[in-house]
Amino acid sequence: MPEPRVPFRRARLLRLGAAVVVLLAVATYVAVQYATGGRTTPKCVVVSANGDGASYEFTAEQAVNAATISAVGTSRGMPERAVTIALATSLQESGLRNIDYGDRDSLGLFQQRPSEGWGTAAQIMDPGYAADRFYAHLAKIPGYSRLPLTVAAQRVQRSGYPQAYAKHEPDATLLAAALTGRAAASLTCEGRPGGTEAVSSGDPARVRAALVRDFGKDLAPVADREQRSVRVPVATVLDAPEGGDRQRGWELAQWAVANSSALRIERVSYAGREWAAGENGGAWSRAAKEKARGSARGGSATPAGEVRIITGR
Repeated sequence: MPEPRVPFRRARLLRLGAAVVVLLAVATYVAVQYATGGRTTPKCVVVSANGDGASYEFTAEQAVNAATISAVGTSRGMPERAVTIALATSLQESGLRNIDYGDRDSLGLFQQRPSEGWGTAAQIMDPGYAADRFYAHLAKIPGYSRLPLTVAAQRVQRSGYPQAYAKHEPDATLLAAALTGRAAASLTCEGRPGGTEAVSSGDPARVRAALVRDFGKDLAPVADREQRSVRVPVATVLDAPEGGDRQRGWELAQWAVANSSALRIERVSYAGREWAAGENGGAWSRAAKEKARGSARGGSATPAGEVRIITGR
């Protein structure tokens, strides 16, 4: 009697198993596409204003956290270098994600520890609080802005891997330049195109609350539910950065773009430029049609001294 062809049967079973795995993968992909309407996770990109081609791509979630870190820093009167240090630190510690786990009792954007006096777990999980505490410690370091980034970050964090911060300095530098407003129109996000479910719940009141949360109560945004918009006067009691009110305007405008997915923001306009979710690949464009659009809505073009933020219907 001939012996069973075991190798042949085994190969056949392996091929059958591989086919099942492929079918399951395809089914999963189709299910996800059906559930999300074929949409992918929104992405953001920041590009260098120096014309050297440098860029950094990140997620909408990371953009919100980066914008908060920057806004808290500038509201404290910290220079752009401080914002760069803070962003590089968060990139290393959490990947700019507000995670609720870490080494021992480390938590949040900066992996701060309740047991080391950084605050309660609930406080540390508040991005604004965590950023403020980081800057408070950084400000106590003499000459921190002249120190190598790794040295300044390590004196705050006391990490077991102090040299790890250095690899994030180029990306943090790009982010800081955009989010402090020094590099105009350098941060873009895909957002969500108008008419989709993702932008249908946009609320000007939420945008105004988020602006005050990140920049402080001295900011004076005006929410208009009827027009689905928020107008932010650039010349406020806030101290203008070195670049003046124009830089402040770009700081506010690019903060809005960074928060576009989270707050269901559809359009942002400032200084003759406009960003629109789902248009031009998420890039800023010249607002040549802004005046005509304002007239059609019964409004007017955005004044030079304010940032206008429009939420989705």
